Amino acid sequence: MNGSAISESEVSDLQYNHLQARSPSVSIDLPRRRPLTALRILRGLLCLTVLLLTAFMTLTYWAPLTTLLLRLFSIHYSRKATSFLFGLWLALWPFLFEKINRTKVVFSGDTVPARERVLLMANHRTEVDWMYLWDLALRKGRQGYIKYVLKSSLMKLPIFGWGFHVFEFIPVERKWEIDEPIMRQMLSMFTDPQDPLWLAVFPEGTDFTEQKCQRNQKFAAENGLPILKNVLLPKTKGFHASVEMLRSSLDAVYDITIGYKYRCPSFMDNVFGVDPEEVHMHVQRFSINELPTSETEASDWLMDRFLLKDKLLSDFAANGCFPHEGTEGDLSTTKCLLNFILVIALTSICTFLTLFSSVWFKIYVVFSCVYLATATHFKIRVPPIFSFLTTSFTSKKSR
Repeated sequence: MNGSAISESEVSDLQYNHLQARSPSVSIDLPRRRPLTALRILRGLLCLTVLLLTAFMTLTYWAPLTTLLLRLFSIHYSRKATSFLFGLWLALWPFLFEKINRTKVVFSGDTVPARERVLLMANHRTEVDWMYLWDLALRKGRQGYIKYVLKSSLMKLPIFGWGFHVFEFIPVERKWEIDEPIMRQMLSMFTDPQDPLWLAVFPEGTDFTEQKCQRNQKFAAENGLPILKNVLLPKTKGFHASVEMLRSSLDAVYDITIGYKYRCPSFMDNVFGVDPEEVHMHVQRFSINELPTSETEASDWLMDRFLLKDKLLSDFAANGCFPHEGTEGDLSTTKCLLNFILVIALTSICTFLTLFSSVWFKIYVVFSCVYLATATHFKIRVPPIFSFLTTSFTSKKSR
């Protein structure tokens, strides 16, 4: 090399390319791209503390007002208020990923319109895939309207579980006979076209590992199904139910393929900022009218999409990128900082009121915690009682 030194990044690239030449799978586990130093640990713990404190104060002070009091009058305005207030908090995560951790997020494929009601389906590489969908949603002003189908055990997480309930995430046991009535009941609440919606599903049902992939391939071989290397076989019933229930109010389905260059991150990798170096998301948009209506045809369509997704990920592993990059710009640092300052200011005020002001604020926080814990555990959602009374009164008067 003419005596010149090779940079650490170039060494990693050479390792990556060498391993990819040996195996096309994207499951390569290279060393962390950034060292886990004491400073990164301290910064990560500080960030996690800030996220937990801001989440706690946002939930305890605003959730009873938006999801209890306002919901008594209108589900639509309850959701708008909830989405706005808690969307401010959700925007902290892309700020952490892209501005503090300096993770490069690259979008490719189709350009995403900003004002559509959509179903998002994505591959499930690791435990934090769903968090990176917030990066796309924030760019479209939809971070407060994104809802996930997620495993029910996550609803038991302290504080975060309350947030999942407030956002109306759909908890599932991953057993269709149990999940079907829950999903259909929840989906029936999302059919109002006036309510913005980004519903995210992961048809694989679990995150990708080599062990799961091998079991999946064995099952596929025994049942005459496609052998996939980079994704698992999709579970079709939940996807079809979502499309069937929401078809009349959806604009499109976004097929999102997520690839991590060099190494898949864990949650704590994200917190400490050691990984990932780059996250790539390839978006393909399908008008809702393009999706078949019957369950069999919808299953075949989904399987075809995962076959193409598998090929796309193999190409990504070989090339280090998806085709047609650059469909979305970078986040505005100024807007991210202003949002961060606003959330911190609101949290500081709420903390001061709780600790140093009237005892009534302490009582309110205790009431909020009891309400959120109870509502989350028993899956309680207040019906719009006064809306019904108003409608009934108006109906009688018109007679």
